[in-house]
Amino acid sequence: MGLNDPQWGNNKNGGPPDLEELLRKLNAKVAEMLNGGKNGGTPGSPTPRPAMGGAGVGLIVGIIALVWAGSGFYMVKEGQRGVVLRFGKQTEVTQAGLRWHFPAPIESVEIVNLSQVRTVEVGYRSSVNNKQLQESLMLTDDENIIDVQFAVQYYLNDPSAYLFNNALPLNKDAEGLVRQAAETAIREVVGKNKMDFVLYEGREQVAAAATKLMQEISDRYKTGIIISKVTMQNAQPPEQVQAAFDDAVKAGQDRERQKNEGQAYANDVVPRAKGMAARLIEESLGYKQSVIANAEGDASRFKQILVEYEKAPGVTRDRMYLDMMQQVMSNISKVMVDQKNGNSLLYLPLDKLIESSRPATTPVVVDAGASAVPATSSGNDNAAAQRARDSLLSRDRESR
Repeated sequence: MGLNDPQWGNNKNGGPPDLEELLRKLNAKVAEMLNGGKNGGTPGSPTPRPAMGGAGVGLIVGIIALVWAGSGFYMVKEGQRGVVLRFGKQTEVTQAGLRWHFPAPIESVEIVNLSQVRTVEVGYRSSVNNKQLQESLMLTDDENIIDVQFAVQYYLNDPSAYLFNNALPLNKDAEGLVRQAAETAIREVVGKNKMDFVLYEGREQVAAAATKLMQEISDRYKTGIIISKVTMQNAQPPEQVQAAFDDAVKAGQDRERQKNEGQAYANDVVPRAKGMAARLIEESLGYKQSVIANAEGDASRFKQILVEYEKAPGVTRDRMYLDMMQQVMSNISKVMVDQKNGNSLLYLPLDKLIESSRPATTPVVVDAGASAVPATSSGNDNAAAQRARDSLLSRDRESR
């Protein structure tokens, strides 16, 4: 049965049927089916076809009911949650698996993905070269303007809070809310720090502080959003002053380099000077102790000699005289020879004199009552000293 069927009142000219006529006949058919096939029909009207019975109507209604009930099945994937709404009010949150709810218009389901990590870009879109100046320009604590571009990663942990506490229509992403919270947080953090800190050594600290502040904002409004990470993509001064800023940065780097070089030189010189000063102090202390010890030793020796001298003045005086002459004669560069004894055999320790000889020849020194033999050097010969001592003793005896 189609629209070209004569019973639907086709136009004789083969055109489309009249809509009013079509609706009238459709209403008549429905009434005939509901009346069990009875039709009083008008003269000349076509003979009605056999009407459907009550079983046919029940079958159609059953099929429609089955289709309506089957439309209530839905699938929740792993990492997702299903929020069931009954006349717009939440009734339950379903887990992963095949679920069923009363079909529309009684209930509806909103699927929320909790495992997806979402990203919001602030200051740029898709590429750092595509800047959004209204978002990226920020004022620092030292009243400098910088261009900050960063990305925020977040995910959802509470589907009910995400759907009903964000002041957004259902099934709408919270990107706008996260972007506004990110701008608020990063501007507050940047506004509390110096420009150099934000641009260089403090990027990680700024990102961490912004992450914490954004999470506090999200928790305050109960958005069901967890801020995962804030990544600083770029931070630089505005393009209009970039060249001057680069020059200032180079000057600062040169200053730091020269400071480091000076510090390295100081670290090298100061310890050596301190070590030399400590060595001199220790040497002076050692010299002081040596002088004091020598003085104490000389004083003690003098007291001992005084005691012996008081006991035997002559012997002590002779011994002191001989010890002094031995000490003096051992450092001179001449040999004393006694000629009064008439000893023609003269012994000179030439080997010792040659070993300790000096480059220049010492002039001959003539002593009264003795002939001097020139020598080239000073020596400490025991035999010569013994002869000199014997000679001096003999002279002392003769004088007495």
